Amino acid sequence: MAEEQSSGKKLTIGIPRETTPNERRVALTPDGVKKYTGSGVTVLVERDAGKDAFVSDAAFELAGARVVDDAASIYKNADLVLKVQKPSKEEIDLMPEGSKLIAFLSPMFDLDLVKHLQDRKITALSMDAIPRTTRAQYMDALSSQATVAGYKAVLIAAYELPKFFPLLTTAAGNIPPAKVLVIGAGVAGLMAIGTARRLGAVVEAYDARSVVKEQIESLGGKYIEIDTGADLAGSGGYAKEATDEILRRQQEGLADRAAKSDVIITTAAVPGRPAPRLIPASTVERMPAGSVIVDLAAETGGNCELTEKGKIVHRHGVTIVGTLNLPSTLAVHSSQMYSKNLQNLLALMIDKDGQFTLDMDDDIIANTVITLGGAVVHEGTKQRLNPATTPA
Repeated sequence: MAEEQSSGKKLTIGIPRETTPNERRVALTPDGVKKYTGSGVTVLVERDAGKDAFVSDAAFELAGARVVDDAASIYKNADLVLKVQKPSKEEIDLMPEGSKLIAFLSPMFDLDLVKHLQDRKITALSMDAIPRTTRAQYMDALSSQATVAGYKAVLIAAYELPKFFPLLTTAAGNIPPAKVLVIGAGVAGLMAIGTARRLGAVVEAYDARSVVKEQIESLGGKYIEIDTGADLAGSGGYAKEATDEILRRQQEGLADRAAKSDVIITTAAVPGRPAPRLIPASTVERMPAGSVIVDLAAETGGNCELTEKGKIVHRHGVTIVGTLNLPSTLAVHSSQMYSKNLQNLLALMIDKDGQFTLDMDDDIIANTVITLGGAVVHEGTKQRLNPATTPA
């Protein structure tokens, strides 16, 4: 089954400026724009869309884009809108029926948005729904942006910690290295391990999937083993949701480690579910005064019980960082990486003549499309919309 551009005309791509607060990234960089304008595709870019990522309007124009003054004309005239963050309902209402949209939509957490896209008959693809397969790795924006988040989390921890990270031998005496605990060894966790080690910290890490032990150790971290009675390795490189008993064992096994740590960086996530609560308040109370927790799961509830979404708080002498959207703080490289992910995905849909075809027989596309022709086609989202149909 394939949905093709019915008019046969060449595609018009629209890149509006991001409207989510504190979002600095731009969906497509001039290198990406040039790739499409070179094949006759029209690219409309809202003025200052790349400003916060240090990409000028002149750079977009040099790549062949047409810079326009208002977002409304982009939404109304583009066949395909490319964004980083999800559009508002007002922005969706500007799009003609049958338009196409690609962005981070978080469909299983924002069902109202999905319903609105469905009602407007928008064909929407979500960058956080791309399957984590070998073939799709070059399109995996979750991984590219998690790389940025893991790196920046360590820099934030080093800034907030009132201690050095590395071992120092000085005339004033020896200073021991900071002790860093990383919870979750996915892409963000592994980047955090490597970055903390490069800064000279002693690092240990825990993950519910024992398969990552070798990766942790290859980066210089010490793998923590906790007997939970089960290995939670799931599909797509994620851990499965833990039972209450397994979660209790994880909390107990991590408590003593946390009590000896200067820094904890948490990255544990389960797709479509709230983040597992691995650091309860009682564990925070045992941590040394001045220590720091950077909770990368703050968006979905936090791995730490005392995390406050979007805030930096101080509890029991511990600084707990729940700052959101860390990739946006390194907008230059995160935009370049996201743009490349988009280009690799679009290579499955836009041919050399600038024609758009959506091949629903392609497993990557089939998994990434959320709404199509007025219907919700993404299985996970359908189950969240209609939980009674979820298999037991």
